[in-house]
Amino acid sequence: MRFGLVHRLMTNALATLGVLALVSSGQFSTSVSAIVLLGLVGALAVRESWQRLPGFRHVDTIALLAIVAIQVTRFVLGTSPLDVIIEFAAALQIVRLATRRGAAHDQQVIVLALLHLIAGTVLGGGLGYGLCFAGVLVVAPAALVLSHLRREVEGNYRQGARDRTGLPVDVPRILRSRRVVGRTFLITMCTLSVPIFLFTAVLFVFFPRVGLSLLLVDNQRQERMTGFNDKVDLGSVGLLRDNPTIAMRVTVEGLPDPPPQHLSLHLRGSAHDRYERGAWSRSEEGRRPEVGDGVVMVDPPRMPPLDAPKITIDLEPIDPPILFLPPDAVGFAFKSPALVVGSQSPYALRGPEGEFRYHSEERGVRYEVYRSKNGRASFSRIVNREQYLQLPRDLPDRIVELAQEWTAGATSDEDKARALEQRLKAEMLYDKASPSGLAKEPVDDFLFESKRGHCEFFSSAMALMLRAVGIPSRNVTGFGSGTYNEYGGFYVVRQGDAHSWVEAYIEGKGWVTFDPTPAAGTLPQPRFALWAMVQDFIDATSEKWRKHVVSYDLQQQVGLLKRLTSEREAARERELSRSWTLIFVAGVVLAGVGYWVLKRRRRAPEPSAPLEPKTRALVRATAIYESLEAALGAKGIHRAPGTPPLRHAENLVASAHPLADDVLSITQVYLSIRFGGMPLTDETGVDLERRVRAIRARDLRQEAP
Repeated sequence: MRFGLVHRLMTNALATLGVLALVSSGQFSTSVSAIVLLGLVGALAVRESWQRLPGFRHVDTIALLAIVAIQVTRFVLGTSPLDVIIEFAAALQIVRLATRRGAAHDQQVIVLALLHLIAGTVLGGGLGYGLCFAGVLVVAPAALVLSHLRREVEGNYRQGARDRTGLPVDVPRILRSRRVVGRTFLITMCTLSVPIFLFTAVLFVFFPRVGLSLLLVDNQRQERMTGFNDKVDLGSVGLLRDNPTIAMRVTVEGLPDPPPQHLSLHLRGSAHDRYERGAWSRSEEGRRPEVGDGVVMVDPPRMPPLDAPKITIDLEPIDPPILFLPPDAVGFAFKSPALVVGSQSPYALRGPEGEFRYHSEERGVRYEVYRSKNGRASFSRIVNREQYLQLPRDLPDRIVELAQEWTAGATSDEDKARALEQRLKAEMLYDKASPSGLAKEPVDDFLFESKRGHCEFFSSAMALMLRAVGIPSRNVTGFGSGTYNEYGGFYVVRQGDAHSWVEAYIEGKGWVTFDPTPAAGTLPQPRFALWAMVQDFIDATSEKWRKHVVSYDLQQQVGLLKRLTSEREAARERELSRSWTLIFVAGVVLAGVGYWVLKRRRRAPEPSAPLEPKTRALVRATAIYESLEAALGAKGIHRAPGTPPLRHAENLVASAHPLADDVLSITQVYLSIRFGGMPLTDETGVDLERRVRAIRARDLRQEAP
């Protein structure tokens, strides 16, 4: 493999991964991402021979000045400073790739790629970034080493170095050489990613978590959602039906086994009470923050029971930042990450018509919703009944007449609402591209002319017809249903699941949800089976990455350490229990063997033969010396295990110890008997024992001067 080619490929790969880390963060718009990727492909396609042409000498300067002018103009026109800086960093890499010449420029490419990777950590951190990070770990060691080698080769050439033949160093020939870089070298360099990854993983697991607010940048690019503003034009929600972008992931408790593939959720976002000329708006404005932590009550003073069923919602960043709640929600609580130096905890803003918005410094928000145990509607009160009975002054009379016709025979408000709901489902067709949106009065055209429309036409028609028969109503926008992801165990709600329905005030029940849209307009868009499986797997993997990596916090860190500690203690207890079991079994076996041996012996053991005189002398001398050591030990004089007896006695003599002479004399006799074969007479034995007793009884404290 040619040295120069491999070095260029590694550098290109590292630069590509850095740019992809920025693009995958979602910081760029679709158009900017396309421009960046096209520019990257073009820069990689530039040949090395072209870069040496004289005309390329000033291309980098011209391109850099042009990019600076463009980005300054974008900043003046109102583009976010963070967007301007990140886009400039990506463009700088593209220009450097296209105009690089030599190892110095390649090292600049590597540095920019690593900076892009760091920026991707702050901006995104999703699954795409994780794949780029893994790629950088594999490619970076080889790219850095090869860049250093090329820098050394070119440096030697500039300093006039010569090879073994006396000729100047031929840099092009070295770059074309196949002997510098081999397969073993590349495998070794790529294998270095393993210890780097392990070291990084250890730091990630055990290093304290901090909040994104420390980065002092606003890195939340929220997806703009139509249909949830203070004023909503009829037809805006229908535009979202083809948008597959994930809006939220919903985990529902108490599902049957297996869970239904599609689940009607009716997650309420915002509501509007005033209709005028094909648009819904609110009579009231203003929002106030909810004070305090913990559970936010949806309809005070209703408190959620402790055993209330819950759903957990992981909401992606959207604009406006609305919280979505099921129609039987009683309260909700944020699940903010636990950080050492934390961002400000998210809090809710209560708005008109039961709307809640949130403020969070993290990407998106996660919250638990407590639901009513008996399915009771979230909102039970009405303050101004007339506010929800208003009809436009120019509303055609035939809409009122049709509402009265369809509810004829119904005795209660709920029966009237059900009658209108069923007639709209039966009489009208679902069409997300209804022509009624262009009419002067869209609802009138929908009911009497086209008889086709999407969910907003159905909900608007029912809300006006309810008011025509004296039932308070309001138009609600949110998300209708979700699709179950078997890999992740949650329901995925996409922007294409945006929906509109009606809330009617029924005495004794509160604001009850009615959905007049046919089933074709409430179910998620159909997907090709194989693509749906791949998409669900990617969604589940992304969610696990976000939960266990991006949102890894102090609470998860402590929980992991506790699990590791408990598992280690459990293993220790199992090992201890196993050891005691083995000891018990061994004891039983030994006891059985001993009993069998004693039972088998028929006669008393023969007396042992008397010891020889030499052996008796050795045993007695050893006992005398052991008693000497015991006597010395009682006085604090201990012999180290590695010190011979004679050396120990000589050390006492050298230190002028009062007992040194007696200890040395007794030790010499003991060694003569043990190793010299000297006999031990009774007189000598008695004398040694007497002297040992004297040493034991001697009080050295009284002899001290």
